Amino acid sequence: MTTLLFPTILNPDLRFHSYGTWLRRRFGCRVSKVNVDAGFTCPNRDGSKGVGGCIYCDNSSFSPPGTQPIVSIEQQMAEGMAYHRTRLGSEKFIVYFQKFTNTYGSVATLADLYGRVLDHPQVLGISVGTRPDALSDEAIDLLTELARDRYVCVELGLQSMDDEILTRINRGHTLDEYLSAVERLTGRGIALCTHLIYGFPGETRNDFLKSAELMASLPMDSVKVHQLHVVRGTRLAELYHRGEFTPLTHDEYVEGVCDFLERLPSSIAIQRLYGSAPLAIRVAPNWNLKNNRMWYTVVNELKRRNSWQGCLVDQAI
Repeated sequence: MTTLLFPTILNPDLRFHSYGTWLRRRFGCRVSKVNVDAGFTCPNRDGSKGVGGCIYCDNSSFSPPGTQPIVSIEQQMAEGMAYHRTRLGSEKFIVYFQKFTNTYGSVATLADLYGRVLDHPQVLGISVGTRPDALSDEAIDLLTELARDRYVCVELGLQSMDDEILTRINRGHTLDEYLSAVERLTGRGIALCTHLIYGFPGETRNDFLKSAELMASLPMDSVKVHQLHVVRGTRLAELYHRGEFTPLTHDEYVEGVCDFLERLPSSIAIQRLYGSAPLAIRVAPNWNLKNNRMWYTVVNELKRRNSWQGCLVDQAI
């Protein structure tokens, strides 16, 4: 690996392509994502595709305080922006429609919500979290129109590329539906992000690493990866308490993520490398690491290996 050139696109301190660095390069200032909850549900919960949702799903494990549907979008934005201005000195913002499925509504509803957000003078664009099976032609056309002069990112929850795992976790969609969604979104000026989770029951490290090869074959702009964690009140928690699911150890996760990064082209930005469910609802794993310490366990492992994102594949692409 020492004979390969270290790509300038990578953050040299992190050894991977940080989305935060990419945002600064693109927009010329410090940009933060502000999460909002627009009050959507999910077709895997309301009976359209299924009921009960994914076996691991409790959206409060991904949502920061203050993002509640009873609070107006405008208030959520104002509070989130104030937090990031104080904490990071952020100057501009991307509003992230995060909780549940944020294209699962009428095009009139979507246009109203997205438009209200984009009217704010400090908002550069939107990031829309959704499912591959919940993107109507009308929703894609709306996002395409908005992307003509604003930053628009669609974040597709794939989670696993293994259809058996998708069935086992009650995900409610297939790999083919994800691939179809990517194809329908490609070439429209919309940035694409894929969500992946490592550590599903029955998943091996090699299974997970195949997803890096999949990302390399697609027009993907960024990815999010986090460990499968158990939160209270989920079916995964029931499996855990019955001894039918064992989470990855911290070392297993870090090693797997570094293997993943080495196989992921350096052109793809990294939005997330781990998850941290609130202590009040977290069951496992309990690694007792703060966010910055978790981040740097990955960085330090890459440095120990003298490797970096894309080092195994960039020369071959």
